[in-house]
Amino acid sequence: VNIIERTDEEIQAIANPLWRELVKNSNEGRYGEFVKNFANSLALAMDQVEAGRQFASSELARNLADDADYLGIIRRGEHVTVLYRQRCTTKQGEWLGRLVLGYENEEVRIFGASIF
Repeated sequence: VNIIERTDEEIQAIANPLWRELVKNSNEGRYGEFVKNFANSLALAMDQVEAGRQFASSELARNLADDADYLGIIRRGEHVTVLYRQRCTTKQGEWLGRLVLGYENEEVRIFGASIF
């Protein structure tokens, strides 16, 4: 199964709860829970010390608004990128949230997540 073959609605139904969970765990600084749906390659590439420092020192990472606006999907290869408009509870403005999903061992996993 290739995730790019799923409809936009199916992808959004998978992505939205994963994004909400990432936001919640980022706000709470719960690194272990934050990475639990990551693909093995992404989890291994993340430096736990650096991620912990970012959780502790980033005002944005600890104050993400609960409500994000779904913007769309980009399909490429064996992955989809789901885009969100993300806000912060302590800073003015909007950020672009990016969630990359694909299959690993027949299960949808996160292959990338970031906020710009």
